[in-house]
Amino acid sequence: MAKSITQLIKDEEKRQQANLSLIASENIAPKEVREAVGSVLMNKYAEGYPHKRYYGGNEVVDLIEEEAIKAACKLFKADHANVQPYSGTPANLAVYAALLEPGDTVMAMSLPHGGHLSHGHKVSFSGALYKFTHYGVDPETGMLNYSEIETMAKIFKPKLIVCGATAYPRAIDFKRFAQIAHKVGAYLLADISHIAGLIAGGVHPQPFPHADVVMTTTHKTLQGPRGAIIMCKQNLASAIDKSVFPGFQGGPHENIIAAKAIALQRASTPEFKRYAKQIILNARAFAQALSKLGFTLVTGGTDTHLLLVDLTSKKITGQIAETALNKVGITSNKNMIPGDLRSPFDPSGIRFGVASVTARGMGEKEMEQIAFVIAKVLDKPGSNAILSYAKREIAKLTKKFPIKI
Repeated sequence: MAKSITQLIKDEEKRQQANLSLIASENIAPKEVREAVGSVLMNKYAEGYPHKRYYGGNEVVDLIEEEAIKAACKLFKADHANVQPYSGTPANLAVYAALLEPGDTVMAMSLPHGGHLSHGHKVSFSGALYKFTHYGVDPETGMLNYSEIETMAKIFKPKLIVCGATAYPRAIDFKRFAQIAHKVGAYLLADISHIAGLIAGGVHPQPFPHADVVMTTTHKTLQGPRGAIIMCKQNLASAIDKSVFPGFQGGPHENIIAAKAIALQRASTPEFKRYAKQIILNARAFAQALSKLGFTLVTGGTDTHLLLVDLTSKKITGQIAETALNKVGITSNKNMIPGDLRSPFDPSGIRFGVASVTARGMGEKEMEQIAFVIAKVLDKPGSNAILSYAKREIAKLTKKFPIKI
């Protein structure tokens, strides 16, 4: 007999408790965020913007949405914020539509080098509608070469430059990107989806006033609900708002907007700033431990919450590594590395992130323990004895650091 959805949700709760998530785009949403998502706000239709709705009965949700806007602008030093986007990819598409015409040239980071599908990859709608040209990282250092990016910009003369990544472990120099964009008369869009919480916590530079537009998802390091926010300079506010609604979306999800507001307000607290600082400490400790254990890190380390590991020297593929780690209670994701010759479905690398384990209360000592277990598993992924040992060690950690439900 098939299980009920209610039981399957309980099963997922047990799975999360019993596993360590090292997926860089995952985190643990606090109870108050989850309660807002499941609140009566999901019953309300609120098409339009605060005080300019197409439905009645929005006196309360208007105030909630205004609080979310206010919190976003304060946290990221923005002139204007639109808190209605459903998710990151639709938000990026809304930005493109607001600033570009079909066929316009855009520069963004290559997906195999750490970018995102919505940054103009050929399988994405963004890549079909606009003419994207992609920059990558230096083949020797694995880092962005801003001089080369500037040279490309002068050659291709894009109308928009996108900076931001999903698998680049180093800090983004927004000021340098802005200088490049302004030299060629381009807008600058900063996609900070992965690092928004680090920016809010003061451990990564702010994109404003350098960027013209900033897009972020609200989960990942920000610990909010699944959703997105677009922020911009005042002169672009009207274009952005019209692009989101009625351009790309209908009624906003006010339950999610309330959860965004809670997450944004939490991100301005001393407690969250300590959390962001610990993420950086943990990521560096994790990187150092893996390096000492013989792993090759792309760029040699990290400035953020994520690490990208080149498994070539270990003679193991990303898919094999992901599968083996999953067996012992470590959730991760295979990932291409710059210059990867293997398939995206079985690439040469694996990506780790520490935001979720940090949210469980783990520190540098635990990062070293996890790195040791990973090394043991990936050295002998077919050994039942090693897998049993690793599973026991991870079980000890998950019990010691439970997720607060």
